[in-house]
Amino acid sequence: MIILNKILKSISQYQISQYRLILYTAIFFVIFDNISFFQNVLEVYPLEGMNVVFNISIFLTLIIFIVLLFSLFSSKYTTKPLLIIAVIVSSFTNYFMNTYHVIIDHAMIRNSLQTNLHESLDLFSITLVLYVVFLGLIPSYLIYKVKVKYNPIKKEIKEKLKTIVVSIVLIVILILSLSKYYTSFFREHKQLRYYANPTYWIYGIRTYIKRTYFNGPIIVKAIGTDAEITNSKHNKIVIMVVGEAARADHFSLNGYEKETNPLLINDDIINFSNMSSCGTATAQSVPCMFSIFNRGDYSYKKGITNENVLDVLKHTKQVNILWRDNNSDSKGVALRVPYEDYKSSKNNTICTEGECRDIGMLVGLDKYIEKNKDKDILIVLHQMGTHGPAYYKRYTKEFEKFKPVCETNQLEECTKETIANGYDNAILYTDYFLDKTIKFLKQYDNRYETALIYMSDHGESLGENGIYLHGLPYFMAPEAQTHIGSFVWFGDKMKKNIDIEKLTKNKDNDFSQDNLFHTLLGIFNVETKVYVKKMDMLK
Repeated sequence: MIILNKILKSISQYQISQYRLILYTAIFFVIFDNISFFQNVLEVYPLEGMNVVFNISIFLTLIIFIVLLFSLFSSKYTTKPLLIIAVIVSSFTNYFMNTYHVIIDHAMIRNSLQTNLHESLDLFSITLVLYVVFLGLIPSYLIYKVKVKYNPIKKEIKEKLKTIVVSIVLIVILILSLSKYYTSFFREHKQLRYYANPTYWIYGIRTYIKRTYFNGPIIVKAIGTDAEITNSKHNKIVIMVVGEAARADHFSLNGYEKETNPLLINDDIINFSNMSSCGTATAQSVPCMFSIFNRGDYSYKKGITNENVLDVLKHTKQVNILWRDNNSDSKGVALRVPYEDYKSSKNNTICTEGECRDIGMLVGLDKYIEKNKDKDILIVLHQMGTHGPAYYKRYTKEFEKFKPVCETNQLEECTKETIANGYDNAILYTDYFLDKTIKFLKQYDNRYETALIYMSDHGESLGENGIYLHGLPYFMAPEAQTHIGSFVWFGDKMKKNIDIEKLTKNKDNDFSQDNLFHTLLGIFNVETKVYVKKMDMLK
């Protein structure tokens, strides 16, 4: 403590210009917060021949670019606050990039902001605390304590312009001197810059703010107002289960060597073995899968300014809709329909070991059906499913079939086998939940046309190539994050309206979440201009 006090006292007496403070902080960023960045760079440009020079060039260019970035916004009142915020945030992003190999872009920022406290606690660890303390709080305190000498305003403007011009010139010289390497860096390996810290998460925040708050007033455009139901002999009950992080290749239904679907395999389901997600994170996939737009056309702005398939069904005035959620929330999909939160014991009566279970969402649905018995019913159940990284929390102990299990959120400390075992046990619990949902529907099969549609929101990486969880940009995401579990089940009355033979023949075709909008309209026999028959998986 005596030594630390002496260091702090020395720093507090040391006086530097704000641009030197920015330079020192930039060097700190590049050395301590860019391990993931340089690991990825070295995979593409290993230390041999001219690659050594190029790696040194990238090191210097990143320092100078960070200096340029913070110099643009430097002033007596902004320099220290901005540097402190950047250092603290970068300690968090550094941890998640190093630990789970995720990328902090605008989509991940949106997903993080829409994550509830319960899910966030799953990511808490002692290692995270150490990152934040030693790479965030202590450096921030040193920045706070150091004395900065500010010149008169005219001289400060001159120093700012000088710093900006010199930075730009140096960056240009470095890039032009190795233009061949930088051309491949920016064109062929553009994903590398996604790991740069803090520059890319700052860019991500800028993109998030621009797309979220600077798109003008939010006016929701009505679609499918002409919707009406035709040719319906019986009322329908359809349960749509939105899964969480369920990758297709860990379903025994799709040939996985472990028996993760022992109940569903006997449930007369039609399994879609080649279903793709719209995104790699819940905040993207869930609103996209219920929207009228396909993956290529969908954007956050389009999602919040256009009605979705639940609204179209509501326009018929013959379909009662209920959304029950045991995940973070509906991501805006259920804003205009009845919504019930099942993440706490307030509504969910089946909460064990600190977790409210998906099976609790079935409790009381019989009363809802009885109350709305004269209309068609769509019930959406949004699962907690296999939400990571604490897979071991997603199931009760009787479902711990595959052992040993990784029982920490520090996945990098576990073997791939133990991570997969925990994840597969969670899939096993999802199998149980879905089987119970089918059995729930069967009790209404003599009075209603019944069906269940299951579709996960996205997949999950379990340590392949050092990548964990999900959320990578779609173009660079592994198939594990985009190839999802999905199937349908029909009651006897519903089967009479479906060409089961043709559907079974086509079940291994390439489908995606783009098909859901039209499939939900088709299953309720909705006629509307926005319905496209060829996009309906059941037709």
